[in-house]
Amino acid sequence: MISNTEIDKYIAHIDIQNKFDFKKYIPISELDRKWGFVINNLGYSKIPENSTYPPKGHPGSHMFSWESGRILKGYHFILITEGKGVFESKSAGMQNVQSGDGFMLFPGEWHRYRPVKETGWTENWIGFSGQITESIMQDLFFDKEKPVFQNCASILVLNLFKSLFQLIAEEPFGYHRTASGVCIQLIAEICNIQKDSETSQQTNSLISKAKYLMHKKIDENIDFHTFCKNNSISYSKFRTDFKHQTGFAPLQYFLLLKIEKAKDHLKHTDMKAKQIAFMLGFKSENYFGRIFKIKTGFTPQQFRKFG
Repeated sequence: MISNTEIDKYIAHIDIQNKFDFKKYIPISELDRKWGFVINNLGYSKIPENSTYPPKGHPGSHMFSWESGRILKGYHFILITEGKGVFESKSAGMQNVQSGDGFMLFPGEWHRYRPVKETGWTENWIGFSGQITESIMQDLFFDKEKPVFQNCASILVLNLFKSLFQLIAEEPFGYHRTASGVCIQLIAEICNIQKDSETSQQTNSLISKAKYLMHKKIDENIDFHTFCKNNSISYSKFRTDFKHQTGFAPLQYFLLLKIEKAKDHLKHTDMKAKQIAFMLGFKSENYFGRIFKIKTGFTPQQFRKFG
């Protein structure tokens, strides 16, 4: 594997540390595009108070004025780590942005943003595109009407940006592909932070409690209506919150846990399917076999042989 020398890494590190800003617009080859997720640009700028914004040095397609705004082709995520300002887009309108907040730019979406002159700000950004990107950035996970993410500058997010700066500055062999993986992790973390902020701490605690109970009583059946009554919440709200966080209704989630336990028994024991079915609380062997095939594509006997 081709790797940079220590002096190359040292120069790249000093280059980043000594600059008031760092920006790189990356040439993308056809092979890079076939990867499905490409990073188009990356950088950060420290905008001092009372400075002209945006700063110079960006390609013409990325420059804009406050009066006219801008429309870009790819996705961009901007993280503000110091200062404050405002962000405005066609779908979301005007919103205040504080230190620790981030916002997403969507392709084809008019937008503009700038720091407050009295404070300036420090912005970190990454631009990305590709076929895989389109699957990730669909409305299910990110919404043009909610592009601002509050308090998203976690230690993990900052470290992921740091890794990206290092990769892009050093340019080791295959860095395009490695950096794309780091960027996907960054986007996943932003999505997680957003989803977590949409549910209260009390709700998160209750969902964790329910998951713990499912694992503890995997060989039994759970009455989730009674669980909700004991925790002073309606079943409909609990079901909605649980599905929002996990992607499954409580009963479906519990059923999948049972199927995973059944798969483990089929792989590592000589227990018959009937024994496993009744041990895990299924009402009959036939019901167990039907559900098992729906979830795995195999009958229990086929799974034991080929799974």
